[in-house]
Amino acid sequence: GQLVESGGGSVQPGGSLRLSCSVSGFDSLAYYAIGWFRHAPGKEREGISCINSGDGSTYYTDSMKGRFTISRDNAKNTVYLQMNSLKPEDTAVYYCAALFLATCGMREYDYWGQGTQVTVSS
Repeated sequence: GQLVESGGGSVQPGGSLRLSCSVSGFDSLAYYAIGWFRHAPGKEREGISCINSGDGSTYYTDSMKGRFTISRDNAKNTVYLQMNSLKPEDTAVYYCAALFLATCGMREYDYWGQGTQVTVSS
């Protein structure tokens, strides 16, 4: 299986981006929980959000609540991360990851994408 992130780019502070995580080579996205992470230079990787399969329940790191929204479209094999009110400190490489037949936080992720760069700067 393969995960491919897209939608990154450069945006001014206060702007918005929608990242996509497209999944291919899996039986069905419906079997996977999907998480979003980011990694900024000089910092540790940071969890952002996760969305379960089945009931589609969502989880957010406290600092991300209110500005970031995760959603999924199993028919399109895609998970999205809507990011609003972006700040310079949101600059990072953003990754999605897939967890097979498990719920968010149950164990380590099984598959990772290559990441997409998000740069927030005036």
